[in-house]
Amino acid sequence: KLCLEGFQSGLSWLTILRKRDNFRAAFAGFDPTVVATYGTDDVERLLSDAGIVRHRGKIEAAIANASAMIAAQERCGSIASLIWSFEPKRRGRPVPTDLRDVPPRSDQSTAMAKALKQLGFRFIGPTTAYAAMQSLGVVNDHLKGCHVRSACEADRAAAVDEQQHGQVVHPIGLGHDLVGIEQHRETDRMRG
Repeated sequence: KLCLEGFQSGLSWLTILRKRDNFRAAFAGFDPTVVATYGTDDVERLLSDAGIVRHRGKIEAAIANASAMIAAQERCGSIASLIWSFEPKRRGRPVPTDLRDVPPRSDQSTAMAKALKQLGFRFIGPTTAYAAMQSLGVVNDHLKGCHVRSACEADRAAAVDEQQHGQVVHPIGLGHDLVGIEQHRETDRMRG
């Protein structure tokens, strides 16, 4: 997710979603232990791959971020634990009714971007961090009445229930189809 969020910066989500399988193939299934070993020849190979976004800075950041991901896992236990540590309070948080109610960043995403940069991540700022928080379910900015909003809340409730029964689970990737949700998010943005 963080890899794709970095590539999405400045582009439409739909562009990234259409190229997602190509990204997965180009970046070894997003396996950080493989991507962290990529060198100059790999950068050049990726720059010539028309199936992905060919931006040198983003490609080099994705490779550097693979190493940072490994370091973060060693230091924090898991990247999920790190990301979820920036979850804002849910109680009392207003439910957006219009796309103008959805912020591009938050205090938590600013803090998360800072922490990730301290761990060696590149090409991640508060807006990219907030987009990652949205796509991973850390924040649920689907509009009031949106059917995906309830799916996100149901997945979160299930994960919290599992945590309360002694299983350490974060709702990253649980339940709903994230591709469908991301396409829905893009459709919401185009309508707004």
